[in-house]
Amino acid sequence: MSRVDDELARVVREGEAADPATPGWAVVDARRGEASAENKPRRRFALLIALLVMGAGILTLVFTNFKEAAIYSKGVDQLIRQRNQLVRRNVNVNGTLVKGTLTRRAEPCEYRFDLQKNGARVAVRYAQCIVPDTFRDLPYMDVDVTATGKLTPQGYFEANHIMAKCPSKYEMKARAEHGSVIPASAIAPGSRN
Repeated sequence: MSRVDDELARVVREGEAADPATPGWAVVDARRGEASAENKPRRRFALLIALLVMGAGILTLVFTNFKEAAIYSKGVDQLIRQRNQLVRRNVNVNGTLVKGTLTRRAEPCEYRFDLQKNGARVAVRYAQCIVPDTFRDLPYMDVDVTATGKLTPQGYFEANHIMAKCPSKYEMKARAEHGSVIPASAIAPGSRN
């Protein structure tokens, strides 16, 4: 160990005696070190300002576009009561299909029907050729429908998507047992006992 200590002491002496201008030695400018120390807070402040501006821009985009993207969910009665506030806004409207109002036009494809809830009624237009299998005008059963779209200034609801609640086989079986007339073709296969 004394040999390692002796060698280390020799290297330190040589380092102290060496000229800093010789190759392998770096000259440190104290003024440059001070200048970069002064610039660090400015850089951090500039970065903070840039991040705040970007954050404010993102929040502005979110809040200005959020109103258009929001989808309200209302019953037919609520839609009619709030007609003025909901015109041309995205709405999910819930109601029951009014029996006998479902019609289909072939060219251009369009379904028209009325929905009702709590005594209020709205005409619906659905400009599509295909509807869900569960969307039928059944004389022996109420069909609950949810339509997504916009209420027009003319007073009808322009739907771009519809869903009809499919009655379960248990509901249909219970209605049959309580005397409601349900044709055998309406009962799901395998649900009869």
